[in-house]
Amino acid sequence: MIKAKRVYDEVEKDDGIRVLVDRLWPRGIKKEEVKIDLWLKEVAPSIELRKWFSHDPSRWKEFCKRYREELSKDEKKKIALSELVEIAGREKLTLVYSAKDKEHNNAVVLKKLLEGLLK
Repeated sequence: MIKAKRVYDEVEKDDGIRVLVDRLWPRGIKKEEVKIDLWLKEVAPSIELRKWFSHDPSRWKEFCKRYREELSKDEKKKIALSELVEIAGREKLTLVYSAKDKEHNNAVVLKKLLEGLLK
């Protein structure tokens, strides 16, 4: 089972392994206050892509396409994605992100991609 949750949401017992998938540390939260097991910055969208997208829902489809492309071509991203596949293959995984928009963020793309890879 794979979930995607905001870092600001309550931690639940069934979250399993919690992995922060953002490049930047979430605003307003101290590292010791966040319950995460791993921070995989490498799997996050590039700075350029993140700035271009700027959480604009009208750019969502193109963001998904570009982000998937990055994940398939960038060696560090491929390694980080493989690590997520390995974790999700053996236990529950929660992808943790800080974006306000729960429907248009990189964790949503990763969740869908991982679910497809694990079928």
